[in-house]
Amino acid sequence: MKDKLLNWLNQALMLNIFLVLFSFFWLAIAVLGRSLNIPLGLELWYKLWEPVFTPSIGILMGGAVLSGVISWVNKRLDSQSN
Repeated sequence: MKDKLLNWLNQALMLNIFLVLFSFFWLAIAVLGRSLNIPLGLELWYKLWEPVFTPSIGILMGGAVLSGVISWVNKRLDSQSN
């Protein structure tokens, strides 16, 4: 059960990191476009920052901490049972 939960958490975090990376690359390209006076969606990115990208980054950080804590607890329990 705990392995299945940890596996699901790791898969969800993997998908979430792709969203975070996508948002970063979109921001970088949109800022470059703004400097060249080419509209590449920077205003839309700003509108999506608070409702989409900020929670995604928070979930990624919290999930990484949770995954680390679960792995640490599993190692401690395994070492005590041996």
